[in-house]
Amino acid sequence: MRSTWRTLNRDLLRGIVLACLSVGVIGISYGAVCVTSGFPMWFPVLAATLVLAASSEFLFVGVIVAGGSPVAAVLVGLLVNARHLPYGLAIPPRVIQPGWRRIVASHLMNDESVVLSLAQPDLPRQRGAYWVCGAGILICWPAGALFGALAWNVIHDTDAFGLDAMFPAVILALILPALYERGMLRAVLTGAAITLATTPFLPSGLPELLALCAVFLNSAPEKQERAV
Repeated sequence: MRSTWRTLNRDLLRGIVLACLSVGVIGISYGAVCVTSGFPMWFPVLAATLVLAASSEFLFVGVIVAGGSPVAAVLVGLLVNARHLPYGLAIPPRVIQPGWRRIVASHLMNDESVVLSLAQPDLPRQRGAYWVCGAGILICWPAGALFGALAWNVIHDTDAFGLDAMFPAVILALILPALYERGMLRAVLTGAAITLATTPFLPSGLPELLALCAVFLNSAPEKQERAV
């Protein structure tokens, strides 16, 4: 663990801290929404620890509150979490080490840890970013949910804080350095276009999954450029 910390420079560590804090703040909203929707206080904390996937947890609560069955809520959450399949394929195998570490690493896999890891130029920093950010999210997300569950009677309107805009803003700031690469920029713009075009017509979560097709759509031109 000590060697992992040595790979983190100041800029990378600052990015990890900002990502974890933003997730913790969103967790406050999640905990408050759960309790105000009728869930017991322990539920958001337990779900945040065991599921560790903000989007699917929010959708689960939303489906239940809207009158849907628990089975439908679980299926929607699993559908949104299907994005972890390409995440797992994108992460270099040596970042997620074999043995028991692979099981732990799969639980720590989330948007922030994957984005920060893939943005690093070498294996040691990729591994350090993945593990430290993943562990930080594991601490901050349930902690935020606990605080929100305890302070639900104070936080009457969670939308008033604009917490929904914080997460995309942090992710955008984290990937900006990687956008100087032409192939990466093309994939991001294509994915954004797919998401915007399909959002009015598809259920929540599906446009983001379709946006992952941009990676494959832009891989062929990149291979052709290398061949030339």
